[in-house]
Amino acid sequence: MHTATISFDSFNRLQDDACHERIRAARARLGKRAVLLCHHYQRADVYQYADLTGDSLKLSRLASQTDSEYIVFCGVHFMAEVADIMSKSHQIAILPDLAAGCSMADMASLAKVERCWRELGELMDVDSAVTPVTYINSAADLKAFCGERGGIVCTSSNAGTIAKWAFERREKILFFPDQHLGRWTGHKLGIAMDEMAVWDPDLEFGGLTPEQIRKARILLWKGHCSVHQMFQPGHIHRWREANPGGIVISHPECNFDVCLNSDHVGSTEYIVKTIKEAPSGTRWLVGTELNLVDRLANEVKPDGKTVQFMAPTVCMCSTMQRIDPQHLAWTLENLAEGRVVNRIAVPAHEADLARLALERMLAVS
Repeated sequence: MHTATISFDSFNRLQDDACHERIRAARARLGKRAVLLCHHYQRADVYQYADLTGDSLKLSRLASQTDSEYIVFCGVHFMAEVADIMSKSHQIAILPDLAAGCSMADMASLAKVERCWRELGELMDVDSAVTPVTYINSAADLKAFCGERGGIVCTSSNAGTIAKWAFERREKILFFPDQHLGRWTGHKLGIAMDEMAVWDPDLEFGGLTPEQIRKARILLWKGHCSVHQMFQPGHIHRWREANPGGIVISHPECNFDVCLNSDHVGSTEYIVKTIKEAPSGTRWLVGTELNLVDRLANEVKPDGKTVQFMAPTVCMCSTMQRIDPQHLAWTLENLAEGRVVNRIAVPAHEADLARLALERMLAVS
């Protein structure tokens, strides 16, 4: 085993063509020792190398099923954490760029969620009244928080199923970090808007009165995905005027009015499946991340289907974009030389509790 890590500086100056050559060479040397997982939002010049692709739920499952020594996750930090938690003990999860985070996940910290839980405990027997539900787009310590308190993880694919499970056990849900997915999920279950209250973690008792907290069936954390907040109902109305008979499909991280004005709402996996299975000649307006929309548009074009991005401005997951050919080449070349860079390792106690919450999710969904 070599000890000196190859510096990223030399890769940062490489042209893309040279990077692609080195990626291919390193992958050939590694063979099946390394598996590349790519989220749907990943940029095209990296996505092309994926062994396995999907949304967060699918990739969670795949991470637990692969036998490769190295799991190279081309996504963001919380996804690589899930890969580490769900994979086998001998496997190593790697994130090519440690700066690839998630602004939504950062909107809920363990300290703020614990404070929320303490404040709720002043008003009720919180452990028997509230089920904590964290969106998979969250840090491992929040998944552990849920695991320890009888809570669970959800994805945009299974949020409705998970919410039903939670309500069978306790009367309320604390849903974090994305208020929009939580609100749409509650709406689909028939919960009134005034029974879903937004908890602002920067205010005492979330900025809510005791009466509002007691009335709420779902407490929605004040968090959001900045990418999906770019889409507005006006974008849909203007497109429908120009495209009568066109179909609108959106991700549930979009704001409520965008979801309400869409014909279909669902996860990235659902969006891909729905459009691919649609009849030839259909026209689609899609409210989700740009890389996915562009890739999907090219894939269905031969079938006579047109796919258009909802926002008039460029809108992509900027942190996912950080994983570029340079970082991937650097990561794989180091692995081929026997050196692990950017390992993501969740502490054992935290991983055990987080795994509990994730395994509950997989069992329910």
